Amino acid sequence: MTFTKLILALACLMSGTLVAQEARVTQLLSKDLTNCPDKEGLMITVEYPPGSSDPIHRHNAHAFVYVLEGSIVMQVRGGKEVTLTPGQTFYEGPDDVHIVGRNASQTRPAKFVVFLVKDKGAPVLVPAK
Repeated sequence: MTFTKLILALACLMSGTLVAQEARVTQLLSKDLTNCPDKEGLMITVEYPPGSSDPIHRHNAHAFVYVLEGSIVMQVRGGKEVTLTPGQTFYEGPDDVHIVGRNASQTRPAKFVVFLVKDKGAPVLVPAK
């Protein structure tokens, strides 16, 4: 998936939710993983404006999150809701459904890095219920 398609997909998903502003996603790196056939690594930053949230989705990938600024709230189905601050991490597995992803603040932005290990050419996120 190209970076432009990623942004459009996120914009389409975000438009169906009640959010103050949409998250901004920036691709940092995409690399085929030669020792893992048919897999790629993708590194992105996500910036949540104050009050921003994600729709329910899944990544069909291993997703490693590292918080850079602000605080975010994350939860996968069957897991506990956690509030993360700079330096803290979160993990989503390929079978997890991400039911909560939002900025913990209504007044301050938040920013985090996500590193995904996924199938080559697979979408970054897929809507879920």
